[in-house]
Amino acid sequence: SVAGIIGGQVSEVSEKTTRVLMEAATWVGTNILMTSSRLGVRSEASTRFEKQLHPEQALGAQRLAARLMVEVCGARLAPGTIDVYPRPAEPRVVALRVERVAGLLGAEIPVEEVRAILTRLGFVVAPGRPAEGGADASPDTVAVLSVTIPPHRDADVQREADLIEEVARVHGLDSLPVTLPARRRAIGGLSPAQRLRRRLEDALRDRGLAEIVAWAFVSPSALRHLRVPEDAGPRLANPLSEDQSVMRPLLLPGLLDAAAHNAARENPRLALFESARVYPAEGLVLDAPAGSPGGVRPAAERHHLGALLTEAAAGGWRSTERPADFFAARALVEALLEVAGVSFEVAPDPGRSFLHPGRAAAVICEGREAGWIGEVHPQVVREWGLDGAVAAFELDIDAVTELAPGPAGYADVTSFPPVLQDIAVVVEEERSAGEVEEAVRAGGGELLRAVRVFDLYRGEQVVEGQKSLALRLEFRAPDRTLTDEEVAARRDAIAERLEAVGGRLRA
Repeated sequence: SVAGIIGGQVSEVSEKTTRVLMEAATWVGTNILMTSSRLGVRSEASTRFEKQLHPEQALGAQRLAARLMVEVCGARLAPGTIDVYPRPAEPRVVALRVERVAGLLGAEIPVEEVRAILTRLGFVVAPGRPAEGGADASPDTVAVLSVTIPPHRDADVQREADLIEEVARVHGLDSLPVTLPARRRAIGGLSPAQRLRRRLEDALRDRGLAEIVAWAFVSPSALRHLRVPEDAGPRLANPLSEDQSVMRPLLLPGLLDAAAHNAARENPRLALFESARVYPAEGLVLDAPAGSPGGVRPAAERHHLGALLTEAAAGGWRSTERPADFFAARALVEALLEVAGVSFEVAPDPGRSFLHPGRAAAVICEGREAGWIGEVHPQVVREWGLDGAVAAFELDIDAVTELAPGPAGYADVTSFPPVLQDIAVVVEEERSAGEVEEAVRAGGGELLRAVRVFDLYRGEQVVEGQKSLALRLEFRAPDRTLTDEEVAARRDAIAERLEAVGGRLRA
């Protein structure tokens, strides 16, 4: 036999049994549970004893069983009981505050009624302590009752609230007054960072992108396919599987998985995005925080927003299908950062191994790298079983949030008309349009409200190795109509700034 779980064949009762030795015992519930699980044996006894019965119940149960055998079966009871109970358990004593009864139930219940209810339920209620400042513990002045819990209620009555529940149950829940809960002023809401994040997500949805939710874990093979080091993300100590053993350092693997899943089901033309956290290994905290179990360092967490395109625009009866490319992804980044109110520029970035070396760029916001744009490397595209060009981008939304301005203020844009001028700027071929625009804005000052590049010219009218950029300038003052002299002064300042970067105004 196994004590507390199942009996043996030698000790079982049969039709020939004439003498019965009854043993009533209690066991440590956790031991019974572990032994039952280890042996794979579930019995009525194990189910009962794993719940940890109170040891004081053993003798009472034995007496009841003996009486039933005498009264029902006609047995003859042999006198004497052996009670092995070396360390009797102390009964649980709970202090019950009378004022707490009224506070929790919302109704005054006399002390004598509380005492009578608990006594009828088998609790032992000792004379209470008087209220502070009181000399005697009379029924009218008692503040705290001392209640001893009977063994058969020890498991479910362990604190003051349990005793108050017993009082309410017997007193009658329908006798308690009905009141509406106090409604305090609502607190909380979205933080500025959360509001901005939702606006950016809505901007992508408005442009027809579908949101996905991918696993936060990736496989080492996925990182190898991206030609990213396997230690780019923290490795899990207890992964669900090898395919989910590394915390993702970027969102691109999940987007590629979703694109491959759809392409395998005849849905190859996709525009997907995901807004979620990434866990770059290079951002690990150097020192473990106080209280960290085993001195473990937490992984760095950054919120990123990434998108993947397999086509830039679907074809229709008035237009042809346009495949995904670098400029389609850049247009989305520009739209997002315009929503955030953050200016940016792009810089060539051939160092990302998962992007096409000639069609990749870093997103620079106020001198700080905040993401990347590019066409996915053809070899990576083939690893995921996709066809054609695939463009993608990923932005560090935490960085964008830090750079985003506060709430936009009111600006009058209708009282005074703008002055529009077009200029042509000749610069060296390697000079980017962003650098030219930055120089123009610096020269235009606060009167220059908008700059837009609308044309690019290379040909016989400019020297070989140079190019001509056409820009439209919008000048406006909030308090007056600008004169030609004011605009001419700003134009001269722009020409000086352009000369500083090797450019000139084209006549």
